[in-house]
Amino acid sequence: MTSRKDRAIVVAALKHAAPYIRLFKGKVFVLKVGGDAFADRMQTKDFMEQVGILHQVGIRVVLVHGGGPQSTELAKALGVDTTFIDGRRVTNSESLDVATMVLNGQINTRILAACRDLQIPAVGISGIDAGLIRAHQRPPVEREGKSPLDYGFVGDIDAVDADIVCKQLDNGLMPVISPISCDESGVVLNINADTVAAAIAAELDAEKLILATGAPGILENVNDPQSLISYIDRAALSALQAAGKLADGMLPKAAAIDFALANGVKRVHIISYKLADSLLLEVFTNEGTGTLVVNSTDALTPAEQGDEPS
Repeated sequence: MTSRKDRAIVVAALKHAAPYIRLFKGKVFVLKVGGDAFADRMQTKDFMEQVGILHQVGIRVVLVHGGGPQSTELAKALGVDTTFIDGRRVTNSESLDVATMVLNGQINTRILAACRDLQIPAVGISGIDAGLIRAHQRPPVEREGKSPLDYGFVGDIDAVDADIVCKQLDNGLMPVISPISCDESGVVLNINADTVAAAIAAELDAEKLILATGAPGILENVNDPQSLISYIDRAALSALQAAGKLADGMLPKAAAIDFALANGVKRVHIISYKLADSLLLEVFTNEGTGTLVVNSTDALTPAEQGDEPS
C-alpha cells in the first residue's frame, strides 16, 4: 500500500511537471543518444523508459543513435584498425561494414525491442531509407605541410527530407534513426550521429536538441567533473573550443550544437545518460542536470539561469 507521504510526493511531482507538459505537448524534440547508453538490454530499457514518458505526454520525439563503442569493440574483435581524428572516426571499407552492422543491426534493433517492451510505437530507419539524408563523400582535407587527410567513407550532409520524419510523427510513431547514409550513387557513408541529429533538428524546426552522452555536460575543465557549466551561449562555447578546453569527443558535438542553434533550434541540452532520470529532470525541471546552450544567454529566463525558485 502506498503511504500518505509517498502519495504526496507523486502528486507534487505531477503538479510540478504539468506546466512543462502543457508547454511542450506537440513540440518536436530531437534526441541524440550515444551508443554507450545501449550497452546492454537493461541499460537500454532504463533509458528508453524516460523517452517513452516524453512520447506518452505528447512530445514528438525523434531519436538518433550512435554506436561508437560497439563499433570499436567489434572492429577490434575482427582485427580492423580504428582511427579517430579530432573526435571523428576514419572509415575505410572494412570499418564501414562494421559500422553498418552495429548501427543498422545491433543498436537500432536493441532500441526497437526495448520500445516494443515499453509499448512505444517506434519505427527504425537509417539515413538511407526513402532518401532521408542526402549526402556526399567527404573529400580529402588539405593540411598545411602535410599530406591531405582522407576520412574514407565518411559523409557530409547535403539535405534532409523532413517530410519522411514528419509523416511518421503525424501517425503517432517515434522514428529511431541510424546515421548510416549514402550518396546519390548508392555508396554507403558513415556520418557522425551528432551531425545527423543537428541537421534533422534544424530541418524540423525542433523545440529542443538533446545530446545524451557519457559526460555530465560541458566542463570548464575537462579533467574536473565538478566544473560543469550550467548554461552557455554560442560565443562562449566557441571561445572554449578556441582555448582548447573541449575534449576530442566534444568537438563534433560543439559543431553540431553551433549548427543547430544557427539554423533555428531554440535550445540544445547536453546531459549524461549515466545519471538516473537525467532526461526527465532536464525536460521537466528548471534546474536540469547538464548544460543548456543557447544563441544568447540574454534569451534565458531567470528560472533557467537559476535566479528564481523552480
